Amino acid sequence: MFSSSSPKSGNEVFTLDKIFDVKGKVALITGAGSGIGLMATQALAVNGAKVYIVGRTSEKLETVAQTYGKNISGQIIPLTADVTSKSDITRLYEEISSREKCLCILMNNAGISSSSFETSASSAQEMKKNLFEPAEAKPEDWTSVYNTNVASVYFMSTAFMPLLAAATEMHPGFSGTIINTTSISGLVKSPQHHFSYNASKAAAIHLTRMLANTVAENGIKVRVNSIAPGVFPSEMTAGESGEDQKSFIPREKYEDKVPAARPGNDRDMAGAVLFTVCNQYLNGQTIVVDGGYTLAAGL
Repeated sequence: MFSSSSPKSGNEVFTLDKIFDVKGKVALITGAGSGIGLMATQALAVNGAKVYIVGRTSEKLETVAQTYGKNISGQIIPLTADVTSKSDITRLYEEISSREKCLCILMNNAGISSSSFETSASSAQEMKKNLFEPAEAKPEDWTSVYNTNVASVYFMSTAFMPLLAAATEMHPGFSGTIINTTSISGLVKSPQHHFSYNASKAAAIHLTRMLANTVAENGIKVRVNSIAPGVFPSEMTAGESGEDQKSFIPREKYEDKVPAARPGNDRDMAGAVLFTVCNQYLNGQTIVVDGGYTLAAGL
């Protein structure tokens, strides 16, 4: 018969406050002014984490802090920075280092979309006309998308590695964790009318794996995973947000496109974030939260 001398071998280890405990943890979330970044911010801060939210627009960040930072057990603290700038990342690291002894959670969520093009064609000549000849089809579009969606993930992750590694010393049993917001667009076979965006998200998924492997090979106690959302309301997918920084997608828009028959919501993303943060045995993985979108779209 199995026996354990551990004082926590009974039912108490299975309570939600033990399994999903983020109280007192320190997080930094980029692109946190709206959409998935805001959902993640609320999920962590409401449950007791101190969350530094980062973006380029101070007004949006202040709105988040004022709207969602009251009467919660955690904190929401705005910091303005451009994560595509190495000097801004350095400044951000120095700022967090001056305030905190460790960083428990880094969520690289900042992302941008790209120009859309018609991908259906009846001939090779038409395909060239659709994808090569438009004035907006230019290498600079790819570079801009990759700088935000891929390069910033790399530079933020490597810059904050010392603070993340210190998390396990400050919180025994908890390893610092990086979560990269990727997308099912980096998994599906369709370009969905924007090759550069989908290619960038595929690159971010592979970057996650490479970072996780390199960190592990170097014996550093930091976990690296990604969350690949399907359709969630954000300024990118809905085109705008309201005064509360929230976006809306009509349910019926995806009734026939997703097995769940709806877009994702705040609770769906909150559950994914808390699971990815708290599961200490999860490393190098991409968690797909898509309501079955990839089942319908095909990989």
